[in-house]
Amino acid sequence: MTEPQAENAGGAVPPFPETADIETSNDDYATRFCGKVGAWMLGMQERGVLKLLAAAVPRGAAVLDVGGGHGQLAEPLCREGYRVHVIGSAPSCRHRIAGLVDSGACGFEVGNVVALPYPDRSFDAVVAVRMLTHCGQWERLVAEMCRVSRGPVVTDYPTGQSLNAAAPALFKAKKKYERNTRTWRLFRHEEVRRAFAAAGYGETGRFAQFFLPMVVHRALKCRAVSAAAEGLCRALGLTRLWGTPVIVRMARATTNSNDDKDAQETEK
Repeated sequence: MTEPQAENAGGAVPPFPETADIETSNDDYATRFCGKVGAWMLGMQERGVLKLLAAAVPRGAAVLDVGGGHGQLAEPLCREGYRVHVIGSAPSCRHRIAGLVDSGACGFEVGNVVALPYPDRSFDAVVAVRMLTHCGQWERLVAEMCRVSRGPVVTDYPTGQSLNAAAPALFKAKKKYERNTRTWRLFRHEEVRRAFAAAGYGETGRFAQFFLPMVVHRALKCRAVSAAAEGLCRALGLTRLWGTPVIVRMARATTNSNDDKDAQETEK
């Protein structure tokens, strides 16, 4: 499903072909993760990203956060000692990370996320969450992230190889309940691997976040129940097999000799 081009705060359409991050960077989108359940879901995402990244690059490394104006990664990455730079599709994407940028803890630049304005291998690592699923030209996004990274690329995607397989049929009901749900794309693992392979990258680690669809946890409105249910599913191996969204670490093909070991370790 391709996202319509979003408008920035001034009402003008920016001159970029992909602007999915404008909506994920606004205050309304942030309400999807409000409260204890929302914080718990973001904590799971943070856990997966930081674990995958820490196994590949040291603290102090230069990390590009593509479309990271939502702030879901910028703050924890800065806290862990990485040198973080966020690129967003419009000036409005700076809003939620303004404190980090103003303090000098994080850089920010407006630019084209599918034609990144950096030379090849400019960053030690590249990260992006909430991007592939809403980006119509997601293969170009993948290629650009790989081009500007001299190390790993860590990103996420929802997969239809999970209970989310029923999501398209239930979209209207999901939108009625969540209200600010957008159209999104479900992926098969192999098509994501193929896109990265075309850029010379291979999978070296993964972390599946939830077995139950996230809308179920929002409906339950109970962090303790959600955490217990997901803990049981993870212990039974269900999350590793059918969990979503999936966070993956991709690295240049010459450096992925420990794929199986890394992939298993990230699920612990």
